[in-house]
Amino acid sequence: MAFKPKSDSDSAISEINVTPLVDVMLVLVIILLVTAPLLTQSVHVTLPKTSETTPNIDDQPLQLGIDAQGAITLNKEPVASLDALTTALTAAFTKNKEIGVHLYADQGVIYKKVAEVMATVQQVGISKIAFVTVEE
Repeated sequence: MAFKPKSDSDSAISEINVTPLVDVMLVLVIILLVTAPLLTQSVHVTLPKTSETTPNIDDQPLQLGIDAQGAITLNKEPVASLDALTTALTAAFTKNKEIGVHLYADQGVIYKKVAEVMATVQQVGISKIAFVTVEE
């Protein structure tokens, strides 16, 4: 800390003391954290009951899987070849033009197989492809 020698002219201190400002802000944050849970009010209502409905399976994306040996499955059903996959994907695409594909590829499968399957999906006209992974 540096000291100035005392001079004849005592000028005003031009520095801002932020300590009181920080104290006030911390108090406001604590008040906000304490009162926020109390502000959520819930209204108790009795919801009407309806009959059970089944989900629309046409809107769900196709599950396309490739295991470590390179075997292809479509919606957990084995597919014999890429031609059979093209036929199945074309049938699904004609029913729903907005259908998507979730691609489940084993980490041990060779990249060439994944690229072939992706090219087949693209040739059919399906543009929505998502790669499914797991979190470590």
